[in-house]
Amino acid sequence: MTNKMIDGLLNLKGKVAVVTGGASGIGLATAGALANFGAKVAILDINGEQGRKAAEDINASGGEAESFRCDVTSAEQCEETVRAVKERFGGVDILFNNAGVIRRKTVVELEEREWDLVMDVSLKGAYLLSKHIIPLMAAGGGGSIINTGSGWGLKGGDKAAAYCAAKAGMVNLTKAMAIDHGKENIRVNCVCPGDTDTPLLRDEAKQLQLDEGAFLVSSADRPLARLGTPRDIANAVLFLASDMSLWVSGSVLVVDGGGLA
Repeated sequence: MTNKMIDGLLNLKGKVAVVTGGASGIGLATAGALANFGAKVAILDINGEQGRKAAEDINASGGEAESFRCDVTSAEQCEETVRAVKERFGGVDILFNNAGVIRRKTVVELEEREWDLVMDVSLKGAYLLSKHIIPLMAAGGGGSIINTGSGWGLKGGDKAAAYCAAKAGMVNLTKAMAIDHGKENIRVNCVCPGDTDTPLLRDEAKQLQLDEGAFLVSSADRPLARLGTPRDIANAVLFLASDMSLWVSGSVLVVDGGGLA
């Protein structure tokens, strides 16, 4: 395959991408990667100030992005935001359902509100955005949806009951959506990161009352002997968003340095 062919398959010019949780971590890196390959990016995040900064940085580097403050747990806000994205960009071709939170507790320790928060942000948010964006994708001839799962969506983990449940739900939601919407030329896939150096991972150390440095070292204990970087995950999302993966749907791509091997 020539470089020209590869460039063509990765060319996202004319595409519109929506990234939830796009103001930091994996979402921020992915928004930048999609913009670098020509996509117009709508950054959705509950943190409006950080979202605006992320969009400004992409625009300053020659890309095109706009931020939209959105609480993905709110049906009303999701519907209004998708309407605003359509008015701004005309449609949606790529959706990265990435917003998520974690609470490092067992089911005994969890408060009901904590369980609801993890489920609502990580799983309900993906449902709500997909509900309103899939009709736009179908009207435009198809598209690609990428959901953020986790290694802990495929196996259990300690003191993370709600997170494990939500991410396992995300894995099977991906498969169900791929079956339902393939006829509309909409591909749906799931990327499952291992421990990645993000604010979310560092917050886990605080929740567990562990030394952050020691926690990060232990999190890097895998065959490739390092933590993931947000760009590692962004590259996987880029593949699933692009024409490099035109016959890939309903798949689960583990990106974890061999941690589940």
